[in-house]
Amino acid sequence: MSEAEQKVAIITGASQGIGAGLVKAFRDRAYRVVANSRSIKASREADVLAVPGDIARPETAKQLVQQALDRFGRVDSLVNNAGIFIGKRFTDYTEADFNNMLAVNLAGFFHITQAAIAPMLRQGSGHIVNITTSLVDHANSMSPSALASLTKGGLNAVTKSLAIEYARRGIRVNAVAPGVIKTPMHAPDMHEVLAKLHPVGRMGEVKDIVEAVIFLETAGFVTGEILHVDGGQSAGH
Repeated sequence: MSEAEQKVAIITGASQGIGAGLVKAFRDRAYRVVANSRSIKASREADVLAVPGDIARPETAKQLVQQALDRFGRVDSLVNNAGIFIGKRFTDYTEADFNNMLAVNLAGFFHITQAAIAPMLRQGSGHIVNITTSLVDHANSMSPSALASLTKGGLNAVTKSLAIEYARRGIRVNAVAPGVIKTPMHAPDMHEVLAKLHPVGRMGEVKDIVEAVIFLETAGFVTGEILHVDGGQSAGH
């Protein structure tokens, strides 16, 4: 395969946890990767371009796509992994909480996805995966999270909308809705409690989400899908 034929993936929130796992998984499949987070460090790999910046800012999105095109010549896949979670009672949310969650979870999605679709349309193919949350479908009184449902629920809805809008133009759009995943976001002393939130009795691992994204990446007849990777949470208790 020539360099011009090698596929290119853009991954946001790529410095740790699920994002770092996704970078490795795409590289293992010979993709070249543009990796973004606010604090990401330069990579020693020639085929990984680290672009630091706040995904909530429109200029970061433009820079990510432009650098992907300048360095690698194409954009085949986008994984919207960057996101923030603030769990509070609804009336305890502050204006800052509201603005921050909308900025990262929705504006961040909007700007980078809009920028990435343009080169996908020119080449007649592409794939977008949005990382949402199982809480959208399975609200839990023990874990109040209305702003997560508001923002990530919006991503679930737009996943289906974009999948249909671009279905005949070669671009697929899917989502992965995780349960609680064992990442640096969750302190180890909370793992036992968090495990009990899932019918299967354990927290998810980073590899569970990575494998789901890679499945969708290779599943050419799947679009508009919201794939729950949540240990049965969305099915019930």
